[in-house]
Amino acid sequence: MELEVGTVLEGKVTGVKKFGAFVALPEGKTGMIHISEVSNEFIQDLSAVLSEGQTVKVKVINVGEDGKIALSIKRTLPPPERPARPARPAGQRPGGRAPRSDAPRVWQPKRQAPQGDLSFEDMMARFKTQSEEKISDLKRVTENHRGGGYSRRR
Repeated sequence: MELEVGTVLEGKVTGVKKFGAFVALPEGKTGMIHISEVSNEFIQDLSAVLSEGQTVKVKVINVGEDGKIALSIKRTLPPPERPARPARPAGQRPGGRAPRSDAPRVWQPKRQAPQGDLSFEDMMARFKTQSEEKISDLKRVTENHRGGGYSRRR
């Protein structure tokens, strides 16, 4: 009988290593179960789960051209149950945001804070002060980096 991918067999564990376990299959063949294919849970120490001489049900997941047979115990088990997600109220998007309307979006400028009774000169003075603060912050940030700004390393 030729082993095919997807075949489920029973075999006897002949050796347990850190990375996986070797299993004796019918017709004198040997396959290996990688540690990641033993269980749906994380396994730190494989010898705590499998021992030599233990009979296991395995599924053939790959047969290499060189004759190596990859096996899996995990794929013979039923899939793990996932916890149910809480139901969202109808019409609510992830993150609690309201659904978008189908109307096209149009850019709107930010509304300015009330200026009160400022003259043109007062508004220009305020703009100049804010602008200088932003430039000084930008210079401080870029000059604190080694090299004083962008550098090209070769």
